[in-house]
Amino acid sequence: MKTIPYWVETAGAFPDRSGKPLTEDTDLGGRRCGPDGLSTALALARKGARVTLVEKGQIGSGASARNGGMANLGFTIGVNQAIRRYGLERAREIYNSYGEAVDTVERLVNEESIDCQFNRVGRLGVASRPAHFESKKAQQRDLAKYFGHETTLVSKSELRSEIGSDAYHGGLLDPFSAALHVGRFVRGMAEACERTGVEIHERNAAIGVRRTASGRFEVSTERGVIRAGQVMMATDAYTDKNFPWLRRQQVCLGSFIIVTEPLGEQLARDIIPKARLIVDSNQVCHYFRLTPDNRLPFGGRARFAPSDPTSDKKSGAVLFREMCEIFPQLARTKVEYVWGGSVGFAMDRIVHAGQTEDGVYYSMGYAGHGVQMATHMGQVMAEVMDGHPEVSPVRDLAPPRIPLYNGTAWFLPFAGAYYKTLDRIR
Repeated sequence: MKTIPYWVETAGAFPDRSGKPLTEDTDLGGRRCGPDGLSTALALARKGARVTLVEKGQIGSGASARNGGMANLGFTIGVNQAIRRYGLERAREIYNSYGEAVDTVERLVNEESIDCQFNRVGRLGVASRPAHFESKKAQQRDLAKYFGHETTLVSKSELRSEIGSDAYHGGLLDPFSAALHVGRFVRGMAEACERTGVEIHERNAAIGVRRTASGRFEVSTERGVIRAGQVMMATDAYTDKNFPWLRRQQVCLGSFIIVTEPLGEQLARDIIPKARLIVDSNQVCHYFRLTPDNRLPFGGRARFAPSDPTSDKKSGAVLFREMCEIFPQLARTKVEYVWGGSVGFAMDRIVHAGQTEDGVYYSMGYAGHGVQMATHMGQVMAEVMDGHPEVSPVRDLAPPRIPLYNGTAWFLPFAGAYYKTLDRIR
C-alpha cells in the first residue's frame, strides 16, 4: 500500500513553488494553500489586490487532498437543532450556504477550466439501523418544510438499485451533491491564482503574525518577513501551536481512507450502480464512492489516533475489514492506497469565520465539508475583507469555547469509545 493520497499521485505533476524570494510588501498575506486560502487569494487578486500565500508543505499536502472527493449539501447538525439555535431565517441562510458552496466549486471549475471530473452524482445517506431510517423520514420532511430542499427516500426494498449491500435499512438521496478529483481541483486553483498574479511560496511555514503600530501586519515565516495590509489564516485542522487562539477553537479528529485497485466495470456497478456518494448514519461513520477509473475510496474514523505512515496502515487494516463487512464481494480486492488526515470541528459543528482580536481573518471548522465549504468561504471572506461583512452566513457567530481544552485533544480516545458504543446500541 502507498501511504500517499490517491488524489495527489493521480493529479499530474505539481510544480515546485519553494525557494523563491519573498515579496516583502503585499496587500494580503495568506497562510496555507488549501481551497479556502486559494479561493480567497483568487477572489482578491481578481479585485486587483497583491496577494502572497505561504504554505508549510506542498499544495495538496493538507486536508485539501486528504478527503473523499465529495462536495455534499447539508450541514452536520439537525434541522430542528439549527432552528432552535439560530431561528428559522438564520438557520435557513446557513443551510443554504452549504448548497451555494457546491455551486461555487462548480462555477470556479467552469470559469478556470479545471479538469477535475466534477459531476453531480448525488449523495445517498444510508441508514445503519432501522431507527435511523425513521430519522431520515423526519429529515426529509423537515428539509422540505423549512428549507425548501427536496430529497428522495429510498426504502430498504429499493436500496439494491443504489448499493450492492444488505448492510443498510434505506436511505435519503440528495441529487445535487457532487464528486470531484480534489487533487486536480487544488492544482487547478493554484494555477488560476498564479495566472491572476498571486505569489505562492511552498515549504515556507508562517511562524507568527504581529500587528504593528501602523495597523499593518508582519508575518514571520521560515524564509523571511512579509508586511501585509490584511492577513488570512486558512489553516483549519492544520493550525499549529504558533497560533494558539485558533487552535483552541476546534477539535481535530483523524479520518482515514483506503483506495482499492481498479475493480472493473461490472464489479464497480454491482457495488454502487449509479456512482452515488455514500455516507452512513453512524456516529463513527463510513463514506465511500467510485472514482472514474472504478476504484473504491472507502473512508472513516477507523482509529482515534493521529496520522502517520504506521498509524495509517493500522487504520487501513481496520477500514478494509469494515469495507468487507459491507461488501463481502470485495474480500479478495487489493488495497493500493491508504492515508490519513485531520478534520476540524468547532464545538457547535458549524463553520466559523471572522477576525481575531488583533484583526487577523480566519475561516475554520468545516467538519467534513471542507471541499466545498472551504472553497466557498474563501470567496465569502474575500468580500468580507473588501468591506462587506454582511455576506458571511456566519457573521457574528463566534466559535464557542471548549471546556478544559488547550488545543490538544487528550479526550479523543474516550470520545471515540463513547461514540462507538452508541453505534452498537442505537
